[in-house]
Amino acid sequence: MNHMTFVDGENLTFRGLKVAEKAGVRLKEGDYYKKDCFIWIPSFSALHWPESRPVRSYYYTSLIGDSDAIRETEEQLWKLKFSHQVFKKIRQEEKAKGVDIALTKDMLVQAFLNNYSHAYLFAGDGDYVPLVEEVKRLGKRVIICFFRNEGLSPELRLASDEFMDITDHFVQQWIGFLQS
Repeated sequence: MNHMTFVDGENLTFRGLKVAEKAGVRLKEGDYYKKDCFIWIPSFSALHWPESRPVRSYYYTSLIGDSDAIRETEEQLWKLKFSHQVFKKIRQEEKAKGVDIALTKDMLVQAFLNNYSHAYLFAGDGDYVPLVEEVKRLGKRVIICFFRNEGLSPELRLASDEFMDITDHFVQQWIGFLQS
């Protein structure tokens, strides 16, 4: 199986922070978390999955800041083995449209070029339903990886071939990381 990973970092960060708060886990900024910008699962490299190595892993996010702040975030995501796209935004409360558009474009192009058989999409937003349906129409399997009770669109889950609930793993990995 060859697969690729596509992460809507804005959505994952916002929802991951809520999951951590509900679990009583206070996240610490560093390699796996940057406030209002990105979050990832500690000790889980983008290119070292338990069952197989992805062809490529993409992470899309945005932030308020200058080119140095963007470069610093790109460096952090690169260290986690992600191909990254970091967009600049003006206000914190706005969602950068570039994130959704870039993710959609890359997932479709890579599917069309037959560069993967399985796509792991870390997102919960129902806006991705047409993307999932089109990628499936191209003969690819789409696995949604997200939090079961925090921002997961039922339509997106049902559009996918499979749903992986990352809630418990996310919380356990963060607890272990913070205790080490």
